[in-house]
Amino acid sequence: MVAGQSTQMTLEEFQRLFQELSNWGRWGPEDQRGALNYITDEKRRTAAALVKDGVTVSAALPLNTAAAVDNPRPVVHLMVRAGDVGTDAVTAGSADYIAIAPHGLAHTHIDALCHMFFQGQMYNGRPASLVTSQGANANAIDVAQDGIVGRGVLLDIPRLKRLDWLEPGYAISPDDLEKAERAAGLKVESGDILLVNTGRSKRRKALGPWDFAQEAAGLHIDCLPWLHEREVAVMGSDGVSDVKPHGVKDIRDPIHIITIVAMGLHLLDNCDLDALSEACAARNRWEFMLTVAPLRILRGTASPINPIAVF
Repeated sequence: MVAGQSTQMTLEEFQRLFQELSNWGRWGPEDQRGALNYITDEKRRTAAALVKDGVTVSAALPLNTAAAVDNPRPVVHLMVRAGDVGTDAVTAGSADYIAIAPHGLAHTHIDALCHMFFQGQMYNGRPASLVTSQGANANAIDVAQDGIVGRGVLLDIPRLKRLDWLEPGYAISPDDLEKAERAAGLKVESGDILLVNTGRSKRRKALGPWDFAQEAAGLHIDCLPWLHEREVAVMGSDGVSDVKPHGVKDIRDPIHIITIVAMGLHLLDNCDLDALSEACAARNRWEFMLTVAPLRILRGTASPINPIAVF
């Protein structure tokens, strides 16, 4: 593989990789938590011990109500009551209404394990037909209703390369990940919540939106065995983790397919990692306690989130 570039893979090769990295049955035939099982009580206690100064940093984008090429389904934010409308009431207040389609390229969200199918199945071999017009009857997001808390690790690839951002289409290699580990002075371990920065938010702020569905920096498919070997519990990115274009024939979003369907790995999409990157750099510390609290959406395929790092 040429550094930074995608390579071609046939569907047959992809199928073999899917089987090699599958966690189906690893935690039993009834399991719906997938790689969340790597986050044990001990892992949470260890993560809590990382809190030294009590500073918190959000890793979420503001809810985006402006339509753009990378936001075809903007958030709807309406006011139900407001203070600029005259009222004779002695006491009054304000209220709003928010509607959001969490999937896509614009809103910070967590993908449930029912979000992706491969050859008619979802995680742990369940049939895709279990997701109906009424919602998901298995592998739904409410499996994480008690919250996700663990050691967060940020691998900042642009900072490693002394860049403000990676150009769209750059494919992050396992070598990039390991160099970022060494620069951070740590190693990604079993049960970690891994965040990979590409500089997307910084690029968008500087140059404006672009067709992110066609061109995006992200992980090369060669990173998948690396994630499996390290037993990453949750992975997030300021993009959607998949590099675009990716070069895998007849497959849409191969990183999504193998992480979610084969490995049972929940993904955090469209995070804003700018402030977190600066907070880590200021402390020269790239590990922290991270909390992710999905909404309790019964039978949901995703949830908006606001990941919070605590230093």
